[in-house]
Amino acid sequence: MRDSSNAAIPAWDPARAVDERVRDLVGRMTLAEKVGQLVNEAPAIPRLGIPEYDWWSEGLHGVGRAGIATVFPQAIGLAATFDEPFLRRVATAISDEARAKHHDFARRGKRGRYQGLTYFSPNVNLYRDPRWGRGQETYGEDPYLTGRLGVAFIDGMQGRQEEGAPPPKYLKLVATAKHFAVHSGPEIERHRFDAEVSEHDLSDSYLPQFEACVREGHVGAVMPAYNRINGEPCAASPRLLETTLRREWGFGGFVVSDCGAIDDIYREHRVASSAEEAAALAVRAGTDLNCGGTYRALVGAVKRGLISEAEIDRAVGRLFAARFRLGMFDPPALVPWAQIPMSVVDSPAHRELAKVAAQKSLVLLENRGEILPLAAGVKGIAVVGPTADDEEVLLGNYNGKPSHAVTILEGIRAKAQARGLAVRYAKGCGIASKSTSKSARGRNGARVGGVADSSSCTKISGWCVLTNSCARANPLIGLTVEEYKDLACALVSYVALQATADQTDYFINLCRDYAREIAGKVAVANRVRRPLVPVLAKGKPLSH
Repeated sequence: MRDSSNAAIPAWDPARAVDERVRDLVGRMTLAEKVGQLVNEAPAIPRLGIPEYDWWSEGLHGVGRAGIATVFPQAIGLAATFDEPFLRRVATAISDEARAKHHDFARRGKRGRYQGLTYFSPNVNLYRDPRWGRGQETYGEDPYLTGRLGVAFIDGMQGRQEEGAPPPKYLKLVATAKHFAVHSGPEIERHRFDAEVSEHDLSDSYLPQFEACVREGHVGAVMPAYNRINGEPCAASPRLLETTLRREWGFGGFVVSDCGAIDDIYREHRVASSAEEAAALAVRAGTDLNCGGTYRALVGAVKRGLISEAEIDRAVGRLFAARFRLGMFDPPALVPWAQIPMSVVDSPAHRELAKVAAQKSLVLLENRGEILPLAAGVKGIAVVGPTADDEEVLLGNYNGKPSHAVTILEGIRAKAQARGLAVRYAKGCGIASKSTSKSARGRNGARVGGVADSSSCTKISGWCVLTNSCARANPLIGLTVEEYKDLACALVSYVALQATADQTDYFINLCRDYAREIAGKVAVANRVRRPLVPVLAKGKPLSH
């Protein structure tokens, strides 16, 4: 896009300081052009040689939503490794693939969503409230562990090879610490939720991991939460974004809203009366980039005197500083990361690393009666459950697409075959589907999962490996077919109620109801004496 008409402007000189290049470039833009750069789908400015760019990419546990990529365990599984150096290796592999994909896309003229160098990861919120429903994206409930792993992940993503080393001249990627802060309330209420938190709990629980990401990890971006904290929307909070983040912690990157969060300021939180007022509040508080389109109202906000053009310049400048530090406007030969080849994507080395990560993430919660390892006299294994032979359950969310996946059932069969063990498999019931019937609606009209057809339920014998998201009961031999059907369907319904995000605001009550139903089936199942190995294949909360 750069040509003879714009190639000579000082902003394109890599020898100049980043701040000088930013001032020169922003100073050449009109107000409308500046405002256009403050949304995630930033348009091209051809007269200045600036190509279009979408700031939204995902890399929670692998390059997400951008085709074939190595898929690592979900964040909650990576946290279970308790291994900072290993997580840095995983994030380095992710950023290798991200860089290779970005330059491959750019060579083909593609600059859309999930094709950039600014990644909305990691999620360093604490998972303390099961009503959230998305705890698998986090590193768990402990602020210290979350902070240590967050820093390691950021190092690997942004190109810092060793803890404590200075940041590289060119950032490999920009990582984003999210969601700042106290973003662990009910998922369904997140756009209007007011997190009322004490100063002690805020400082002791909800801020330390973000502080570590800023001070130690030098994270390039921070994403405020959707919710309010003590009445103030996070994306429009001068205390969070200016006082705490920049003045106290020395943050020098940019702040990006969660997608649609600026709309929430006036539509849900109702602390502003219009898009113009909401946009002005957010920019003035320190949110530089809007994932969404509300910031397009800033031209009108300037005309109304709600915000100055100088305040908009500050936000635009922070964004272009990030793009310069990524080397996006410099010759590829000057940027070491631009030389990473596409052959790293889904490479044998990365697949092996993902396998090791999966092995290290496994947690043996209990081994009553020393069931594991399998005794020498075992002749067969029975595998039961709807997630046993399901590739999708392996992928998590914000995920890429593996070129090849091994389901739990396939893995068990491979190991069993090596020992000469027979494997018998029964799906039991399918995962319950969301029902749209009026009778299946609960409080606030949210949908509840309906029980799937159970006609495929069968009696099986031998050892039982139950591969469900939750295992409260033992569908073992000795049950009649009807008893097995009832048990499996009650169990799967319970699982579905926990896994369905759109009714997490009341799943505790419904789970209690289903727990009573399951309890009767457990009494039947407990008559059978066969070893049981439950495999929990989801990062969801369980009640015991």
